[in-house]
Amino acid sequence: MRYTRSSALFRKANQVLPGGVNSPVRAFKAVGGTPVFVKEAKGAYFTDEDGNSYIDFIASWGPLLFGHAYQPVVDSVVQRARLGTSYGMPTSLETELAERAVSMVPNIEKIRFVNSGTEACMSAIRLARGYTGKEKIIKFAGCYHGHADAFLIQAGSGAVTFGSPNSPGVTQGTAKDTLLAAYNNLESVERLLEANKGQIAAVIIEPVAGNMGCIPPEQEFIKGLRELCTSEGVLLIFDEVMTGFRLAKGGAQETLGIRADLVCFGKVIGGGLPVGAFAANKEIMSYLAPEGPVYQAGTLSGNPLAMGAGLAMLDSMEKDPEVFKRLEEKTAYLHKGLQTVLGSKDIPVQINRYGSMISVHFTDEPVRDFESAASGNNPHFNRYFHGMLDRGVYLPPSAFESYFLNDALSYADLDKAIEAASEAL
Repeated sequence: MRYTRSSALFRKANQVLPGGVNSPVRAFKAVGGTPVFVKEAKGAYFTDEDGNSYIDFIASWGPLLFGHAYQPVVDSVVQRARLGTSYGMPTSLETELAERAVSMVPNIEKIRFVNSGTEACMSAIRLARGYTGKEKIIKFAGCYHGHADAFLIQAGSGAVTFGSPNSPGVTQGTAKDTLLAAYNNLESVERLLEANKGQIAAVIIEPVAGNMGCIPPEQEFIKGLRELCTSEGVLLIFDEVMTGFRLAKGGAQETLGIRADLVCFGKVIGGGLPVGAFAANKEIMSYLAPEGPVYQAGTLSGNPLAMGAGLAMLDSMEKDPEVFKRLEEKTAYLHKGLQTVLGSKDIPVQINRYGSMISVHFTDEPVRDFESAASGNNPHFNRYFHGMLDRGVYLPPSAFESYFLNDALSYADLDKAIEAASEAL
């Protein structure tokens, strides 16, 4: 494929945008080469500025459950835009979307809308600290909860040490309140809780990890985590920015049968427009301003375009509840096909899948946490990524990201992707 115009646009973007992008993964630093610039998209496909067409396996990183330019969402956005794009005042749409979300998700009674997943997770942590009167949090290595200071922490020298900043600009003072545990390792959480008795406000986790590839939680781990948090008086926060309304109407809470104390949302709940939200029971949410003492605000929160798009998306999934079954079946079909063709290449490969999320790891060992995900062969992944790209299949440009399938994908599209994989390496 020719990428002449995309290359020229990337050079131009580098003159005015740091790294030429507004989010680092888009720059192709992990895989090399020049990022493609999107011109338009419809259904399961997008077209770049050079006129190349691609099957899209990221779906805007998750929110496009029914594919690009989904008509009910487009119609809602157009209709709302004609009435004004932003007010900075209350609208009935906010209440409608809140009522719909609360009715679909287990264990939540009130919800607060924000403008991004980062903002949702950041606010949930502040609320958890304010509610419990404690300052420390536990997160898991490899789980991503946005770019707020408290989350940009790498592992310290041992299981019970404080983390340390992994980005300049994050202070040691902030880092000392974030402790790092290993995903799917309940003992690492137990050690941190014991070493910091009575000081932990919350444990935050991607209930199905999507930022070290797709890594499902082991049932004993996630069940034990819930029991630990309950016994220690620690709030359990599910970051469902990726999984909320994607794995099921009730998200990972529904599919795993585990109830969190606080839940963060994004992506699907805004129909692809910038949005985030966090939710809990009435008691916890009553601590938020203006009702309670924990301050959180946002001038554009509850934007009518995003609220309308989100309502159209949730309406569609309520009218078509089989969408989750179809997506899971398509993902299983893709898994089987990729396993067959990649497994025949004498190259070690592990494929993880949960619902409509899937990822390919070039390694001998099962991938169950960040350490095992990091053991993958990146040169193999990079060859695979560019081989697929050249054959019109767009995958996440990082070995540490999940694919997200959308319902506009046909089985012919999946067959094309499987055939491309058989040639890509």
